[in-house]
Amino acid sequence: MFEDRYLTCRDCGEEFVFSASEQEFYAEKGFTNDPGRCPSCRAARKRNNNGYRQKRQMYPVVCAECGKDTEVPFQPTGERPVYCSECFRQRQSY
Repeated sequence: MFEDRYLTCRDCGEEFVFSASEQEFYAEKGFTNDPGRCPSCRAARKRNNNGYRQKRQMYPVVCAECGKDTEVPFQPTGERPVYCSECFRQRQSY
């Protein structure tokens, strides 16, 4: 069903093989896009990121429910109340 295909890495520009077994794995996982980077560039990118995404910008706020100082990963506009994680979880269970 699948055949080896040659793709070009978006980082280094080198051609690499997208093997039939890799294509089958991608299909099983439901991935619809082909890999954009060769295996060595993928590994280098993982090493540089230490496997984690960059830290998000956090914004200091006061919880509208309990008054506790906390931080949220978005810039509050003041149009809606902002809650600490504990109060937010309690409100979600309603």
